[in-house]
Formats: sequence, structure tokens, C-alpha cells
Amino acid sequence: MGIREEPRSFAIAVTGSAVYGLATVGSAIVLGAVIDRVVEPAFIQDETSTLALAAAAAALAGVAFAKAAGIVVRKVAATWMQAALHARYRKRITRQYTRLPLSWHRRHTTGELLSNANADVEATFWPIAPLPLTCGVVVMLVGSGVALVATDPWMAAVGIAVAPIISFVNWRFNTAMRGPATRAQQKRADVAEVAHESFDGALVVKTLGRESEETQRFREEADELRDELIRFGRIKAVFDPLMEALPALTILGLLVVGGLRLEQGAISTGDLVLVGYLFTLLAFPLRAIGMILSDLPRSVVGWNRVERVLKAESDEPDGEADLPRADGRPADLALDEVRYVYEDPGARETLGGAPGSRPRSAEEDPRAEAALRDVTFDVPAGRTVALVGPTGAGKSTIASLLVRLADPAGGSVAVDGADVRELRRAALTRDVAVVLQHAFLFDDTIRENVTLGADVDDDEVWQALRVAQAEGFVSELDHGLDTVVGERGTTLSGGQRQRVALARALVRRPRLLVLDDATSSVDPSVEAAILAGLREAELPATILVVAYRRATIALADEIVYVERGRVVDRGSHDDLFARVPGYRHLVSAYDRAERAGGSDTSHGGRG
Repeated sequence: MGIREEPRSFAIAVTGSAVYGLATVGSAIVLGAVIDRVVEPAFIQDETSTLALAAAAAALAGVAFAKAAGIVVRKVAATWMQAALHARYRKRITRQYTRLPLSWHRRHTTGELLSNANADVEATFWPIAPLPLTCGVVVMLVGSGVALVATDPWMAAVGIAVAPIISFVNWRFNTAMRGPATRAQQKRADVAEVAHESFDGALVVKTLGRESEETQRFREEADELRDELIRFGRIKAVFDPLMEALPALTILGLLVVGGLRLEQGAISTGDLVLVGYLFTLLAFPLRAIGMILSDLPRSVVGWNRVERVLKAESDEPDGEADLPRADGRPADLALDEVRYVYEDPGARETLGGAPGSRPRSAEEDPRAEAALRDVTFDVPAGRTVALVGPTGAGKSTIASLLVRLADPAGGSVAVDGADVRELRRAALTRDVAVVLQHAFLFDDTIRENVTLGADVDDDEVWQALRVAQAEGFVSELDHGLDTVVGERGTTLSGGQRQRVALARALVRRPRLLVLDDATSSVDPSVEAAILAGLREAELPATILVVAYRRATIALADEIVYVERGRVVDRGSHDDLFARVPGYRHLVSAYDRAERAGGSDTSHGGRG
């Protein structure tokens, strides 16, 4: 696979490795010739010449230069190939993450996803860099075998006899390594997950004094990873010395046989040096092959984990249609008998309260929790509708369905009369925007957090900040739009983060804007100014806002009240307050909490 994707780099690396292998065999042949023609006559006959010494030195220098050139070419090309494959597959996995729906992400931990994109990719292509060397040493082995047979068949037979033993040892090693390699790779993901949770929840850990417990939790996972790696290492500790010993024992056998053949006059001193030196050199090729074989189990495990991500299919396939209207005017929205069922109660706890599991019918799983039941209402173009209900009523589930973070189990969600399941993702995200209660900001400037790389000039950014009531505090920052807000926007308050996130949605001029309790952290007066600004914007949008405050609700054209996944009633605030006890109790309780000295955000929980 890696060779198929980087054939040129691999061919160059193998060529360099082959040059190195042939030059290595050549160095042994040259050394043997120098012994026979220069060194031995100098000792036995006490004669030599300057020309013979110069020729010997030139021959040795030539093969040494060829070996060095082969090593340089191989290393550069192999390293380039490995780095290119790492980068390519990390990008593929990241793109796949962005394509897969939230329901898929909900079934996989963050640590596992990070491990797939980093440790698993590295493990997959770890053997690709030494692979050209192995191909080169195969050339070396073939050349050495030919040289051995040509020199003396008896010594060649002794050398070749070790090959089946090495093959058996390698087979046993791969079999023994497969299990520990799989478990160690999974443990890397587990350690990454615990570390991510601890760092991500640093505020909770610090405020509740959970440092020692988190340290212990991380220690337990790290100890399990250590144990797996030790188990892995113990197997290698048996294999590697054995691979080292086999060539050395072979050399001893060759010296014994070679000594006898030398006494018989069947070979020369140079031939014995040639054979001994060849097998001294062959110890390295055998180790190189063993190194590749020892890394293959981990590579196979890494690829299986990477392939599982790349082959993952979305259970929410994209449509191919565009919105019927794209004229910049507000969109209209309609929900018709929408039903949604969670696979498990814990599936609600996802980013922004959006459902993170595949919708299932009661027939599929009678134990499944029904989040929405036959929800039907519409929002005419240009209108502002407040969605009100107690915690767990299904408000955030409805909001997530509007922007297709999940698909309903039944019924339809339509924008401008088109079912969102039939639309291209780009068509929907271009005209529909959602702002969640928990605003996420990147460790970047205000400008980049608003534009997210889109081609938007600063005038439009300031206009969006103005509508979001963020222009004032941004202009007072030391560097204005160029102010870096820190990881997750830690240098800003909760209300400031929410306003920047709102500006991020507004700068795209959406035709339908969904605010899922997106102004819960700002003052009521600021929230009222934001909603008023949205209504008076140059290109007003249709707005659906999840609301609790009486001041926010009063600015809506109409209110839809939901309880237990059903639409109970809709109408004006006064009408619902008079005829719906649940609505009256909810709004009154929130008013009492605000008068008592603060906003009771428990009523602003996920729904």
C-alpha cells in the first residue's frame, strides 16, 4: 500500500540500498583479493610494490564510496517516503472525521480518535523506512550466496544451513508478538483518553480537589500500558539475542570448516578471509530483516485501526439537492410529525446537547428512550419563534435536527420546503447556522474565530460583532481583532465567548439562525439588544431561539412550548401563560430566581 502510493521514493530508496548491498559484497571480494595479491606476498615473499598498494587502496576506497553513496540515497528517499505517508494518512483520517456524523463520533472516545490519527498512523508506516534497506540486503544476501558458492561449496552449505532456522525463529516471533502488539496499541489510546479528559476537565479537577484521584486514574492506565510494553519487550529480548547469536555461531562453524579446507589446500587464505568477512557483514542484514519482522505485528495492528476509520460509513448519507431558494431572503422552516429515539440515555450527553446516536424506533429497541414524539410546527420566513420547555423536553434535540447533526427516526424537517436529508451538506451549512449554549473558541485571534478562514473583510467582521453586541469589548482589547483568546477562549468571560460565537454565525449571513440557549451567559439587557439587532439587521434571518427569560420570550413573534418530547401548545406569551400550567410555572420560576439575585441556569440545561 505504502509502496503503491510512493513508488518513486521507494524505487530510489531501493536503488540506493541495492548499491549499498552490492558494494558491501564487492568490499569483501576486494578485501580477499588484496589479502591474496598484496598482503600475503608481502609477508611470505617479502616483496610488494607502490603500484600494488595504490591499486589496493583505490579499490577499497571505491567500494567504500559506493557504500556511502548508497546509504545516503536510501536514507533520504526512505525518510521522505515515510514522512509523506504519515502526512497523507493523517489528512485522510482528519477529513474522514469531518465527514462522519456526530452519531459515529459519539461511539468513539476522543483519546481513541487522537490515537488513530497519530500513534496508529506512525505504527502503520514505521517499517516503511527500513523496508528499502531490507530489499537491499536481500540483494546482498543473493550476491553473498553466489560469492560463497563460487569460493567454496562446502562453506557455502554451512552458511546456507542457518536460513531455515532463522525463518522458523521469525515465524515464532511474529506469532508470539501479535497479541501483545494489539493490546499495547489499544492501551496507548486508553492513556491518551484519560489524559485528554483530565486536561480538558482541569477546571473541575482543580475546583473539586480531584488531582490525586485523576493522577491515580492516569497511573493505572499508564501502568497497564507499561505492563503490555514490558510483555512486548520480553518477547523481543528473547528474539533479538537469538538473531544476533545465529550469525555469530555460523561464523564460528565456517572458521572451523574453512581452517580444515585451508589445510587441505582447497582454498586460499584470501578465500577464508572473504568467507569470514562476508558472514560478518551478513549479521547486519539478518538483523535488518529481523527488525522489519519484529515491527510487522505492531504495523498490522496500527493499519487495522486506521483502516477501520477510513472504511467507516455514515448512517446519514448526504443528499444531492440545493435549497430551492438562495436569494438571501429569510428561510421558512417546517417540522412534520418528527420523531427521534436515543439508543441509550447517555447519548444525550454530547456537544451542545445534540443527539449523538442513531435514531431508532421503538420496534427496534423497546428500551430506547423517546426524545421526540410527533413534533409538528412551522416557522414562517422572517419570523422569530421561541422554543420553551423544561430540561429534557427535547429542545436541543430539535435544534440539532434543524442543522442535521442527526436525522429523525420519523417525519421530516424541511427548510424552504426541502427535506434536509435530501440537501447537500454544504447547501445546508451555507444558509443555516446554529449557536450552542457552550461556545467553543479556538486558540487564535478574534478575527480567525469569527471568520474561521473564510474570505471575509474586517468591515463585515465588525458588523457581525456589532449585531452580537461584542463590538464594544473587542475594540477595548489591546490588539482588537488580532487579540489571541487562548485555548477555548479562556481569556474571555462566558458571555463574551457566546457573543463571539454568535458573530461567527452572523458573519456568514444565514437565512435561518438557530440559537440553542446561546445567550444564557449574557445580561438580560444585552440579550435583548442582541435579539433586537438580529431583527433589525440588513439581511434579517428566520430565528428559532431556545429561551427561558421572560424578556427574551417577549421579543419572539410566537412561542412553541414543548414537554416530554411533544409540542403542548403554541401562541403568544400571554396566551400560553394563561392556559398552559407548565409554561406558567417554568417562566415564573425563572423570574423568581432572577429576582432572588441571579439567573438560575438549572432551567437552562440541555433539553
